[in-house]
Amino acid sequence: MPGSLLGTVVRRVEDPDLLVGRTTFVDNQRPPGLLHAVFVRSPLAHARIEQVDTDEAASAPGVAAVLVAGDLGGREFTPFATVNPALTRQALADQTVRYVGDPVALVVAETRAQAVDAAELVIVDYDPLPAVADMEAALADDAPLQFPELGSNIAASRKDDDQSEPWPAGARVVRLRMENQRVATAPMEGHAILVIPNDPEDGPGAFEVQVGTQQPHLARTQLAAYAGVAPEQMRVVAPHVGGAFGGKAGVIAEHCAVLGAAQLLHRPVSWAETRSEAMISMQSRGQVQYAELGLDDAGRFLGLRLRLVGDCGAYAGFGGSFVLGPTYLMAGGVYDIPRLTYAAIASLTNTAPTGAFRGAGRPEAAAMIERLVDLAADELGLAPEEIRRRNFIAKDDFPHRTATGADYDIADFDLPLREALRIADIDAARAEQTRRREAGETRLLGIGISTYIEITGFGGSEFGSVQIDATGHATVTAGTSAHGQGHATSFAMIVSDRLGIAMEKISYVQSDTAKVRSGGGTGGSRSLQLGGSAVSGAADRVYARGAEIAARMLEADAADLEPVPDGLAVRGVADARVSWAQIAAEADADGGLSEVYDFTSPAATFPFGAHVAIVEVDAETGRVTPLRHVAVDDCGRVLNPLIVAGQQHGGALQGISQALWEEMVYDADGTPLTSTFVDYCIPGAPDTVQYEASNTETPTPLNPLGAKGIGESATIGSTPAVQNAVVDAVSHLGVRHIDLPCTPERVWRVIEQARAGTLPDPWREPPAAFEAIASDSEGGSVTEGAEV
Repeated sequence: MPGSLLGTVVRRVEDPDLLVGRTTFVDNQRPPGLLHAVFVRSPLAHARIEQVDTDEAASAPGVAAVLVAGDLGGREFTPFATVNPALTRQALADQTVRYVGDPVALVVAETRAQAVDAAELVIVDYDPLPAVADMEAALADDAPLQFPELGSNIAASRKDDDQSEPWPAGARVVRLRMENQRVATAPMEGHAILVIPNDPEDGPGAFEVQVGTQQPHLARTQLAAYAGVAPEQMRVVAPHVGGAFGGKAGVIAEHCAVLGAAQLLHRPVSWAETRSEAMISMQSRGQVQYAELGLDDAGRFLGLRLRLVGDCGAYAGFGGSFVLGPTYLMAGGVYDIPRLTYAAIASLTNTAPTGAFRGAGRPEAAAMIERLVDLAADELGLAPEEIRRRNFIAKDDFPHRTATGADYDIADFDLPLREALRIADIDAARAEQTRRREAGETRLLGIGISTYIEITGFGGSEFGSVQIDATGHATVTAGTSAHGQGHATSFAMIVSDRLGIAMEKISYVQSDTAKVRSGGGTGGSRSLQLGGSAVSGAADRVYARGAEIAARMLEADAADLEPVPDGLAVRGVADARVSWAQIAAEADADGGLSEVYDFTSPAATFPFGAHVAIVEVDAETGRVTPLRHVAVDDCGRVLNPLIVAGQQHGGALQGISQALWEEMVYDADGTPLTSTFVDYCIPGAPDTVQYEASNTETPTPLNPLGAKGIGESATIGSTPAVQNAVVDAVSHLGVRHIDLPCTPERVWRVIEQARAGTLPDPWREPPAAFEAIASDSEGGSVTEGAEV
């Protein structure tokens, strides 16, 4: 069959159902006898629960039950990732609430309206406690403690034994204290779950659960543990999921509370978040970074010292542990840094628990090192691309182990940088910037560059299967779980390319633990490189077995066969062919034509790239307007350019949005101030630009497709490029740094300070808590952080 389908543009096969409403989401389900759940949540960030009066609510019309922590038996909820096993949580708050929005009671009624009305009748008597919302303030000796038995607000930490300066005497040193602000994940669909207790004849404690999750099999494990049943008694199905971006890893406490209600009432129970609830339940990022870079007079990096604080929020949310794992691992970025000194603290605050968001610790690392490198370029008077090139890990030095222990597979960092600078026409952009400055114009031009690398796949295994029935139709199954990424298209392309079966004759089954044997779900940009490789392996096995059967049918040698449209043929003999339907029918006598394959990657892969952002800053108002964004991302072999471009566009917008607009803000008492889209600045279509996305291709040797991840790359590359561009626009005024997000108020204030000669020093000494934590060899608490 001439040519390969792989590498060509193929329109997504899953889109028509979504566009015309032929699909379904969790909250569309209405089984007989359905009850609706609504949570009663704490309005205080920290308080003791003195009493919960549920009498009036329980007697309200349509109410089936009003549950508090004791009604659920004191069972602990097991989160997606555990930062500190001593800090446990129940599905409903017991005795103490630890953030605004902490669920205290669950009202279950015949209709959602009845449940909402009854929830307002639940009376909770709170005894307020002091709260701390700032991750650094939480480390003070006199800070109110979230878990007094812990003795501090440090959930976990890591610290190199040697904390001395990692550069020789006389080195130049640039220093920055940076904030990587907390953001809301904000998918279109919030959390949702439907729990259906099966008939007792189907087995004791058997449930069917429909839930919006990225990992159905992990969700099954969590839910089964909470219900006290074997995983085999818990069928978990993730129908279409309206976005996740890391925010729907496994299940959360509220899911378990709804499961507990269904257990007690023996009726189906459904719950879907409101937008305000979703804004609280899915938050991420949140780091303060103290970064110091030593370099010589030629601009060569000599050493890097980092002291980072991550914000766990309440109950040791795993997002705060990224400073201990992925941010640490990727701290050096694309640069050859001979020595690194590192310390990090995962801090507890009376704010919503943090989790993952597109990149999960790696965007924070890239933003940190790329901002620091631009500051170093400014210190030496070098062009930002020049200082990067002087410090890139050489392209002939791969595989490469970094100072943090990351094993980079293969890269050529200057390749996408050259292409991005060419597309951006960097010399013309700088000439225009100079013209505007010399003319005294108030609309200033800023040009920002970032070069990044990230970790994807994280090694591990994934399951895939291919089955062909007697009609010649192929069914593909994989343990990944798509929620917008295009798995059905990509995996069908792999099977079609290998077997010659038309795309329209291939269907895809996923996200159902009763139909998919096992699976790691979706996260860490793992799906194509692991799930796709598993499907490819299964297709190869189907081809090998089909070729044996076809060879017998054609009285030929299997080695002489080749795929043709919808079948196999003897190479060079047009009439000597059989269809897959005929092969499958022949195979039915011998158990059918179905193969499975478990692919195991020996290691993680490392996509990389370069972004150039061009922005306009109004010096009179501080408003930043993106003008151009050039993204050149290298994700190894590109299977479908259309899907890759979609991931680049979406990722770039989320990264740009963090750089300019989005921030989850709490007041000093822990009250969220940005819990709706009225207050939280999420971008709309008028705020975007036409992204100039392209690719270089450096295939990885770690999987048969040569593919690396792409889902998070553009998010990682775009934020520092835009932040660097904003700083560059006003650098001639003496501005050296502007923290994220670069809002009009923040930019205007810095411009006014520069004009008045009152710019603050972008550095201050880290909290004293870094001196107090034990080093790793002294028994410090290290948690690697989850891969999501």
